[in-house]
Amino acid sequence: MNSPWRTARVVSIRDETPRAKTIRFVLDEPVRYRAGQHYVVRLTAEDGYTASRSYSIASAPDDSAEFELTVERFDDGEVSVFLHDVLEFGDELEVRGPIGGWFVWDADMPVVLVGGGSGVVPLMAMLRLARRLGRSDLVRMVVSVRSRSMLYYASELSGPETNVVYTREAPRGTSRPAGRLTVDDVAPLVRPDVTAYVCGSAGFADAASHLLVDAGIPVERIRVERFGPTA
Repeated sequence: MNSPWRTARVVSIRDETPRAKTIRFVLDEPVRYRAGQHYVVRLTAEDGYTASRSYSIASAPDDSAEFELTVERFDDGEVSVFLHDVLEFGDELEVRGPIGGWFVWDADMPVVLVGGGSGVVPLMAMLRLARRLGRSDLVRMVVSVRSRSMLYYASELSGPETNVVYTREAPRGTSRPAGRLTVDDVAPLVRPDVTAYVCGSAGFADAASHLLVDAGIPVERIRVERFGPTA
């Protein structure tokens, strides 16, 4: 059964990177969601033309009517350009969801989270959930990103649960030189009975999945979400 379309009102907008914004919405009433799910956002023009795109939920599940989506801007995008350049505090949009039942986590088992670029968004919901429940011991997370300026949620990606791998330009003082994710980056995160969640572009997801298998995680315990540009 499809979720109904609901009206979501913008309550805050903040920059994550020069090309990504996090938008916080509130619904008329609480709607339960799980870490890893997404919403579809629909825009409707005056002539009736509609455009819709899916965006992962970045916030941790709770009992409120609010949730956050992080949106990357694509210069030729119908929806992302509007959300970046036109949307303002107090505006209302149509959303449908939450959607997804396989790439979800309820803080009930140990996990390794591997995100590439904007693929960190649904994984961040999982990390935030673990921290909110005091179950950070269940989570180990590695994020692959080109440079510091492109890192989402930079202020939160520190601590014993997380590691950031820079592939193009590493910040001064970083012990690991810039370079692609390797098995040495993920092997220390592997524990018995761990389940892996991988999110990123198709190329990143395939490469990261192979690294996790090489590190000892059975392929049946690797959950993958691949995405293309959500313009």
